[in-house]
Amino acid sequence: MPSVGAGVTEFRIHTGVEHRVFYIAKFREAIYVLHAFQKRTRKTAKKDIELARRRYGQLIRDRQAQR
Repeated sequence: MPSVGAGVTEFRIHTGVEHRVFYIAKFREAIYVLHAFQKRTRKTAKKDIELARRRYGQLIRDRQAQR
């Protein structure tokens, strides 16, 4: 999902009418769930993309600080 960050992918789980989408950032040591939410429309809300983008940015900063 390039709109969130490099290496981030989107998993969709269809449960009848409801949809849940998980944004995942995968690194050597772990897989990070950036955001999970219930989705009711075809288009992902901007607030959900922005939240995942902010969390991804924080994750990158935290990883760099640990080096």
